[in-house]
Amino acid sequence: MEEVKEFHRMPLIGDDAPEFTAVTTQGIINFPADYKGKWVILFSHPADFTPVCTSEFMTFARMAPEFKELNTELIGLSVDSLYAHIAWLRTIQEKIEWNGMKGMEVKFPLIEDISMEVANKFGMIQPKQSSTQAVRAVFIMDPEAKIRTILYYPLSTGRNMDEIKRIILALQKADAESVATPADWRPGDDLIVPPAGSCGTAQERMESEDDDTYCLDWFMCLKKDTK
Repeated sequence: MEEVKEFHRMPLIGDDAPEFTAVTTQGIINFPADYKGKWVILFSHPADFTPVCTSEFMTFARMAPEFKELNTELIGLSVDSLYAHIAWLRTIQEKIEWNGMKGMEVKFPLIEDISMEVANKFGMIQPKQSSTQAVRAVFIMDPEAKIRTILYYPLSTGRNMDEIKRIILALQKADAESVATPADWRPGDDLIVPPAGSCGTAQERMESEDDDTYCLDWFMCLKKDTK
């Protein structure tokens, strides 16, 4: 009798992140219990010992301390075995030199997901792309384990790690100050107040004498980032 594979609905922005227990290169992790109070970037890659994925892991390894400063943890995933993960990461550290990076040690956990259980829970297995490999996905979860951002990249395109970091910064800024961030926002740039949909408050701000706030029209007010 043919085995029927279980495919889960891909979780959406605002959903609780699926729970899982997994074996990783850093030991067993229980998500989200082990990451309570942390932002988490869970990202999948199609396969170990592939060039695009190697460039991504080296870059994530270099930026891992920057993410930690933002109270953000990294978790990688592919459907390869733990032994393949360990051999690949050792090869990266001992042999691969690229883009000014050499001897890069990947210290964040990389999930062994041979059964594709975790990948299926997050909708990372997309049959029209591949039924045996995870796509190149990124899920960003907040300290309450709510999904806040979902990104997908094709197999041929490496991820923009600076953009992933920018998203974390923008989400944290929005949560802390009840603001929104405009296109191409970077820390220090002007912020949108109030968030979209609060037109009445925007009209009030047009009449405000707050030196840090200015309006381009009744629906678009901004303020200087003074923090």
